[in-house]
Amino acid sequence: MLPLPNVFSYQRPVAALGVLGLLVLGACGPATLPQGDRIADVDEAQNRAVHRFNLALDRAVVGPTARGYGTIVPDPLREGVDNFAANLSQPSYILNNLLQVRIGQATQNVVRFMINSTIGIGGIFDPATAIGVPAARTDFGQTLHIWGVPEGDFVMLPGFGPSTTRDTVGLIVDMATNPVRQVVPAGDGHYVTGVQLLDLLGDRYEVDDVLDDLIYGSADSYAQLRSLYLQSRRFELGGPTAGLDDAVDDIYADPYIDPY
Repeated sequence: MLPLPNVFSYQRPVAALGVLGLLVLGACGPATLPQGDRIADVDEAQNRAVHRFNLALDRAVVGPTARGYGTIVPDPLREGVDNFAANLSQPSYILNNLLQVRIGQATQNVVRFMINSTIGIGGIFDPATAIGVPAARTDFGQTLHIWGVPEGDFVMLPGFGPSTTRDTVGLIVDMATNPVRQVVPAGDGHYVTGVQLLDLLGDRYEVDDVLDDLIYGSADSYAQLRSLYLQSRRFELGGPTAGLDDAVDDIYADPYIDPY
């Protein structure tokens, strides 16, 4: 199984396709699951219809908007937006680290959030990575996996791209319980949403060429994306046997070791 980084698992609407960083490295290998790995796609006809909608949305709206954003906005400003949006995700990572009993990773994310929120001027800059404190990214879908909840069926979500039954539940919980959303005044919530949308446009702009090759250039882009998602997500989660025992073993882990 290819060790592909997976942006899907952090539950973001990914440029209507759910690709981005996964596709960049996914181009290095075949988009097929290892022999014997199961694909449960009981609603394939409906999922394919949603995939066609996502493609149309990307062609008509997301792709052109992302190209305009990437062309007009200079790289340093886009990097600042990306850093700020990433910093907003840290409290959610911390919450899930604690639910997973991964105290070392929770500590790492707390330290990172404090550094970038202060020295990094609210997260616009990323000094934490420069001094060796990377993000230990996670989500509630991973929390459910650790506590033994099965993957379920493959699901294609409108605007969010590929997922599974378990990760869809995780997405809903993460959106509802995001600590940042709980502390930001109601009238200022649109600023957080705006920053996250700009970050997504920047991500979409960065993978424009790869997207053309792997998705729009594929004879069956649905099957291609489904396999890319499942192999990456399963590798990230460590396979079906990685569960609570692994999390408990992490309690005394060095918080400054990059888990990925």
